[in-house]
Parts: sequence; structure tokens; C-alpha cells
Amino acid sequence: MMATIDDLAFIYPEQLLIEFTSEDREKAWQQTQNQSYSNASARWNAYLNCLCLNLFLSYLETELDRQEKPAILPSLESLSSIWEMVNGGAIQLGQTRLVLLPSEQSYSSEFRVPREWLEIPHWAGNYYLAVEVNLEESYLQIWGYTTYEQLRERGTCDRADETYSIDTEDLIEDLSVLWVASELYPSQKPQVKSLPSLTSVEATSLIEKLQQNTPYSPRLEVPFIQWAALLANDIFRQQLYQRRIHFSEISHQTAINPVQWLRSSFESGWQSIEAFLNNNSDNLAYSFRQGQKLKEVRQVAVEGVKLIDLGVQLGDRSVALLVGLTQETDEKVGIRVQLYPANGQTYLPHKIKLALLSTSGDMLQESEARIQDNMIQLKRFTCPIGINFKIQVALDDFSIIEDFQIQ
Repeated sequence: MMATIDDLAFIYPEQLLIEFTSEDREKAWQQTQNQSYSNASARWNAYLNCLCLNLFLSYLETELDRQEKPAILPSLESLSSIWEMVNGGAIQLGQTRLVLLPSEQSYSSEFRVPREWLEIPHWAGNYYLAVEVNLEESYLQIWGYTTYEQLRERGTCDRADETYSIDTEDLIEDLSVLWVASELYPSQKPQVKSLPSLTSVEATSLIEKLQQNTPYSPRLEVPFIQWAALLANDIFRQQLYQRRIHFSEISHQTAINPVQWLRSSFESGWQSIEAFLNNNSDNLAYSFRQGQKLKEVRQVAVEGVKLIDLGVQLGDRSVALLVGLTQETDEKVGIRVQLYPANGQTYLPHKIKLALLSTSGDMLQESEARIQDNMIQLKRFTCPIGINFKIQVALDDFSIIEDFQIQ
């Protein structure tokens, strides 16, 4: 039997418990729905944080007799670019900054705080609050708090998930101790070591690596110092946020399912190899016809072609992406990917690259055109049903990524 809020108040008399209503939940959900997120995990993280901040802010305004007016930092509207990547939110109360870390976990032996909230100078707080969000019973439970100094000096830094942790038993449960301390001893800004500044080139390189659509935060994909420096810059963080939203929208709109090609159903921009050969008589079609003679040897059941315009800066040249599919078993398909010159060109542009990427953007294999290459290809690979992958064509500053979903 689950404990009621009255039971918890009896068991934990010093801990703060805040009840909330269905209207409170709906308000937080609507606020979250008005913001954009690249994946469901980020949106849920935003919802829990939004609900937590709303309720705690209301508690401060109604229950705490302080002259200072509490404020969410940087603002509720601006927090979406943080919640896309990191859990946690901050409230400023006079000179005191409180960082709230909500979790649905009912109890943990450790209180874990993302490193970003301690090592990004203008994010760091004076006090860090462990908050349980119990959606089933509709209450917040503040397990306790710790200070910046305690986390840095006594906490354990875990490089596996880039967090600082402290034993739950070391938290101070009674928030009245915090309020008295903040009044008697005005909080000083934590002394946080400055992060290195990123150049625009460095930031752009990081954003390109981290912008791909993933079902989770990209915060562990690069060294933490680089990641923290990127997030610390409001402009760079916003750019990364917008790019992740953009790639999420593209992924949902344009994912290619080549299994449909077996039923002669091709997505916009793609066509069967047979249709392409009937409509083209240039060098590309000739190259394809030569390749068609080997189709039985390659054991490709169906092939789709897409013309890719490299743009004005590259002389309006085009290339053709050819993807072949073989149904190997009920649960796997074989994939072959090739790149050809188009628009009458004999050779591919020198150093154009063809790459296979994972859904998180990791490079799995790559092929690069040499001088006078008239075709490059990836090593044939198999893909289980239900797995997604990406194909990238890149040359200098030009890059295009096609998302594939095998269903």
C-alpha cells in the first residue's frame, strides 16, 4: 500500500511536502506543449521541471515571509534550450540561488547533480534541492538540500554520467535551516573556475556533431569541458537547440523506408532505377546500365535513386545516390549504397564523401572519392527490421543527410 501524504508528513516531519492539483499538472503540461523539443525524453524532462518550478515558486511566494521576490532563471520561456539537454532549474531569491533537481524516483541512496549546474559559472547555485515528483499521489517531496561547497568538496564526480553525487543521508532535510542561514549570512556567489571560450569555428563543429536527432540528450557525446563551454554561451546553446529541433522535424517528415520500394512505392525525390534509366541517357545512365548487368551478382532485389544538387558554390553539379535493398530474412535486409556523378559528368567531385551514420550521428563507415573516381560505395551491410540509420553525402561546406527507417 502506497503511503499517503499524511503518512509521509508523519514519517518525515522535517521534509517539505507540496500537494498539487490536476489543474497544476495541466498548466505545466500546456507550458511544455508550447515549447519545442527534439524527443519525448526531453519533453518529459521539461514537464517535470516546469511542474516543480511552478509549485516551488508558488510556495515561496505564499508561505515564505521574505521581502525579495523569487524569480525563475533565466526565465521559464528560455529554459527550453536547457531542458532539451539537462535536468534541473534555478530560482533566484535575493542573493540566494536555489537549484532544484526533480526526479520521479521515490528514494535513492544518492543525490545526483549534473556537472553543468556546478561547473558553468553563471548556472551554479548556492543550494541544491533534491525533489521527488510523485505524479500518482500528486505531491512534491523535498528530500533535503546541500550546498555548492559540500557538493564540490565532499561529493563524488562520476565521469560516466557527468554528475556529482552525495549520500542522501548527508542532505539537510529542514528547509527552515536554509532560510535562516540565507538571512543571517547573505549568500556569496560561488567561486567557479572559468570555462574556456569557444571560437565560432569550434562551436560550429560541436553543433554539427551534436545536432542530429537522437532519443536522448547529447551531453555525453563530447568531452565535458567542451560541452559545458558550449552550453555556457547562450547564443551557441540556442543554436544547438534550434538545430536539434530542425533535424527532429526533418527526421519525422522525411524518413525513407526502402522496404516500401519492394512494393514499387517510392518517397518524394526518389525513383526506381528502372524509371531513372528510362528518363536519362547521359553518362550516369550508362554507368547504371553497366551496373545493372551485375545486379544478379550483387543480389539486389530493388534499387532507389535520388539526385542531389550540390549547389551554386560547387558549380551546380549533381550526384546520384543509389541505395539497393535485399530481403535476406523476415527480420533483416541487406543494404548497398553507392554514389555516382550526374548531369553528364564523368567523374565524381574530388573528395566528396559518402558515409553511414548511426541514429546518434556516429560515423560507422565512410568512402571518399579520389581524382577520377566515377563511383564510390560503402561496404554492404545488413540492418534488422525496426532499426534506423542515416546516409550522409558531404563535400566542403555542403552536407545532406538522408534518414532511413527499416519497417
